[in-house]
Amino acid sequence: LHKEYRRQRQMCIRDSFFRNFADMRNLVGQPIELIDTPAPLVHLDALERNITRMSRTIIDEAGVGWRPHTKSMKNPDLVQLCLDAGAHGITCAKLGEAEVMAAAGIRNILVANEVVGQTKISRLVKLCETSDVKVCLDNLDNVRQIDQAAAATGVRPQVLIEVDVGMGRAGVKPGQPVVDLAKEISDAANIELVGLQTWESHTLSIADESEKERQIISALSLITDSAHHVRKAGIPLENIRSGRTGTYWISAFAPGITEVEAGGGIFGCAKYRNDFGVDLEPALTILTTVTSRPDSDRIICDAGFKASGKGFGEPEVLDCGEVKSFKLSAEHGSIFLAQDHTSPRSGDQIEFVPGYSDATVFLHDCLYGVRACLLYTSDAADDTPCVDLGGR
Repeated sequence: LHKEYRRQRQMCIRDSFFRNFADMRNLVGQPIELIDTPAPLVHLDALERNITRMSRTIIDEAGVGWRPHTKSMKNPDLVQLCLDAGAHGITCAKLGEAEVMAAAGIRNILVANEVVGQTKISRLVKLCETSDVKVCLDNLDNVRQIDQAAAATGVRPQVLIEVDVGMGRAGVKPGQPVVDLAKEISDAANIELVGLQTWESHTLSIADESEKERQIISALSLITDSAHHVRKAGIPLENIRSGRTGTYWISAFAPGITEVEAGGGIFGCAKYRNDFGVDLEPALTILTTVTSRPDSDRIICDAGFKASGKGFGEPEVLDCGEVKSFKLSAEHGSIFLAQDHTSPRSGDQIEFVPGYSDATVFLHDCLYGVRACLLYTSDAADDTPCVDLGGR
């Protein structure tokens, strides 16, 4: 009975997906009011301006490589916009994301994490047969595991050592521990050391720009000094990478850094702008319908934390006047206004900028690209929806 239930459920999910897919094709060129809610909207003009600005800062002004992180995008079409703007490759948080991107034809991929365990390492070396996939590591056991799997498969993965310069998560300590691990990797026959990686996340929330810059440069000097000692030991390193959206306009200019992985900033979500000082514009919103107006200073809508995530910054409500607070339950959003308002009314649609795109996009099966309040596809001859997600 359980197997039959699962089979029927999978068929229902499949049939529902293809019905929704067909409905989405019919929406291209139509006003957003026809979209069922809650739904994520990507405002393409703003998105493209953000991509252009990030590319200009990182590539043109700082003169370093851009390998945008895709953990918030979750989508090859959005990734391609970054590649078209000058990014030379992409960063993924998970092996599953890398597999989805590779299946879409993207070949230059870094998994900015440790890939451990027999199952995942087997998938990693298989992916290396068709794509240029790099991976991070921070311990000798992982070096040996990947080396053995690569030998059995006949591939030679490129690896980077993850260095902890203050985040306090994964990574070896700067200095001699980096040199020691680099020597062990150099002795392995089936993997190639190409660089060092870090993430100076402990500097994210520093409000004073001068102090933030001072601490970022200080932190990144730990990885560049480590790179100097590795090279002094006769081990070449091509790539010293750092910097995500909350620090990229500083870390890209840090001496010795060759690559920056800022990516989620293309959405300009509330947390980046309000908590981390990121100067980009909102490009991702949640379209939601007002379901109740129990009081003149309270709006209830049909988007809760299952549509927008929770605990990563408060959403920004658009065009509803001053908002005192926004509380998310599972299927509802409760918007408390600073003053009484009769609008919006029940049945009206409103939008809000989610607190954090990383906690939002993966909740949805599709994204709706919008220009001038109309549903958009990049090729008028192609009726496919603007964005189709994969690789959760």
